Amino acid sequence: MSSFRGVDYLLIDSLFSEQELLVRQTARQFVDGRLLPVIRDCFRDGRFPSELIAEMGQLGFFGANLEGYGCAGMSNVEYGLVMQELERGDSGLRSFVSVQGALVMYPILIYGSDAQKERWLPRLQAGAALGCFGLTEPGFGSNPAGMKTTALRDGSGWVLNGEKTWITSGTIADVAVVWARTEDGIRGFLVEKGTPGFTASDIHGKLSMRASVTSSLAFQDCRAPADSMLPGAKGLKGPLACLSQARFGIGWGVLGAAMDCYETARRYSILRKQFDDRPIASHQLVQEKLAWMITEITKAQLLAVHAGRLKDLGKLEPAHISMLKRNNVAIALECARLSRDLLGANGITDEYPIMRHMCNLETVKTYEGTDHIHALVIGERVTGVAAYK
Repeated sequence: MSSFRGVDYLLIDSLFSEQELLVRQTARQFVDGRLLPVIRDCFRDGRFPSELIAEMGQLGFFGANLEGYGCAGMSNVEYGLVMQELERGDSGLRSFVSVQGALVMYPILIYGSDAQKERWLPRLQAGAALGCFGLTEPGFGSNPAGMKTTALRDGSGWVLNGEKTWITSGTIADVAVVWARTEDGIRGFLVEKGTPGFTASDIHGKLSMRASVTSSLAFQDCRAPADSMLPGAKGLKGPLACLSQARFGIGWGVLGAAMDCYETARRYSILRKQFDDRPIASHQLVQEKLAWMITEITKAQLLAVHAGRLKDLGKLEPAHISMLKRNNVAIALECARLSRDLLGANGITDEYPIMRHMCNLETVKTYEGTDHIHALVIGERVTGVAAYK
């Protein structure tokens, strides 16, 4: 198939500046030229394309919307467009970039000491160091307040005990941002690879996110120095603020997966002939599915653009991000399912990207706030009544 030209039914490109379109084109060329040639085999083999890390660092993808320490300082709309293109390639790669920037670099920048920032941020931005984010535990996913991992003072340092799971990049990370319960409340710690008592192991048997590293972290009398704590983060507000940054990127990213599925199905329906040698695109039921997809993608694009503009103005709230993440993931997953249906049996083969996107999106729907949890966040916003318990 020819290079991706984008999906723009309602002239949404007119809402972007020349700089924003240039950023998108740079990311688009990277995906087309570097990621797409390898992603099918990576997904098939369960391999993360680590050979692309340095190039993504050079392109400024890591911490793209952060300022200083070598970061690109992109607007949030520009950052969103990068996430869109990366997830058009694969959710696993977008997830890796999201974790590196929103869940590792962001908390170090916002909550870290000057020494922590100077040590880690330039290397993380360049891809010379990798990070992971340890919040979810085996018994506590949607309820992070129930975490069992502890950090106790011991002399001049800390002793961590506990376990984290479903951690992107856990076994390849040089540093883990770990959230633990202390006598002073929930605090964040930078735990380096190789610290005694800290181990990471990969989760195997995944049928989704196969081109992404997913791990478990274990802390058994793990001794971390006093300066490993993030001084500016106290309570759940710290990790939740990080998740808001990542969820914003998801809301944009899944648009790329939806676009790729839609465009694959649209092209296929024009080329595929059935019944008197007519393209299946001439059938009413096929056109109805394509009409639904392009309408929902267009609405999701408008939601993402407006959320990005609000974020650049400092007006985007966590409840707004919940709507962005929940809506856009849901329509992307339905686009994948409808596209698979339009391709018939061909839709289940990895000759086409649709089944890979569908499997990945099942994970994206669950992580960083399930569909149900985001529904409750929106419900609390419009009623003033929390319904989490």
